[in-house]
Amino acid sequence: MDDIFALGDELGPLKVIHLQEASIGLNAVLVVDNVAMGPSIGGIRMAPDVTVAECIRLARAMTFKNAAAGLPHGGGKLVVRGEPKMEKGRKQLLLRTLASALRSEEDYIFAPDMGTDEECMAWIRDEVERVVALPRELGGIPLDEIGATGWGLSHVVEVALAYCSFPLEGARFVVQGFGAVGRNVSRFLAARGAVLVAVADSAGAIHNPAGLDVAALLALKEQGRPLTDYGDATPLERDAVIDVACDIWIPAARPDVIHEGNVQRLNTKLVVEGANIPFTRGAEQYLHEKGILCVPDFIANAGGVICAAMEYHGASESAALESIEEKLRRNTEQVLKIAVKENITPREASQRMALERVQKAMSYRRFSTFSMGPNWI
Repeated sequence: MDDIFALGDELGPLKVIHLQEASIGLNAVLVVDNVAMGPSIGGIRMAPDVTVAECIRLARAMTFKNAAAGLPHGGGKLVVRGEPKMEKGRKQLLLRTLASALRSEEDYIFAPDMGTDEECMAWIRDEVERVVALPRELGGIPLDEIGATGWGLSHVVEVALAYCSFPLEGARFVVQGFGAVGRNVSRFLAARGAVLVAVADSAGAIHNPAGLDVAALLALKEQGRPLTDYGDATPLERDAVIDVACDIWIPAARPDVIHEGNVQRLNTKLVVEGANIPFTRGAEQYLHEKGILCVPDFIANAGGVICAAMEYHGASESAALESIEEKLRRNTEQVLKIAVKENITPREASQRMALERVQKAMSYRRFSTFSMGPNWI
């Protein structure tokens, strides 16, 4: 418990709820970080090694992400310890039990994240109404199907290239993680003329400096086959994608994959963070000192939560995609202008923008007379 307090500040977290049901193997943590701007939205992450500390960091990232995107929502996160590819019936039981246990927790709106999807949200919708990213059959906007986060990332890349020395046409890019985010950003960037030269998933990585066929890779994933089954490429160890020379490097998997111990291996000109908290603060500072542009997670990958929030408020799919494009292009431009003008990291610039919005919202609340606390993400 002391560790939880050590991770907090005057901004939050508001609530940390640990849920456990030993009879079915449920072990989960909900963190509601801050609700000054409205009820929190944050995805359900399922993995065998998730921790309370990770959940708290992810919830804070959602507070900043939602504030930067101008959404009427605070930040939260729900993590479930377990193998996401577990037997479907058991997974459904865990998520239904979890939703039922949190039925009265009105400060949190359920959404998908790593290890959960639209079908999982449909199970939860059968238990509670506070859920987004539902299947089309239930009136939702399926985030993974339309590629909301990847769509946003592709626009962030386009804006960021104005601060780089190369065009998107022919740019070589690497994607670390080929789940919903990695697949869709690859699809959108390839359609704009960029060339995918290396990609990694949980089974390994592949590399071809002449380019990989994104459509063929998508077909492999649809068939449930590993990327290493792709024929015209050199197989690599999963982490070897860090070393592949490229113009754009996109992390789209787990937290802290790039840190002070391996950031020196990156050979790229631009990083756009598709995953949540994929780089440590020290790694981002190293890139800044080396002149490598790094667009932080809560600016770059906000497309999914923007889409989810718009679904929650009754918007259409086309309106959601238009909003993602408009908000992310504007925010990226605003943040990079400040970063260049003041010679600070894009994270520092974006965090300042988000904090100002949260602080203003907190000033309107009855119990929000706080000053801002330390930066601990």
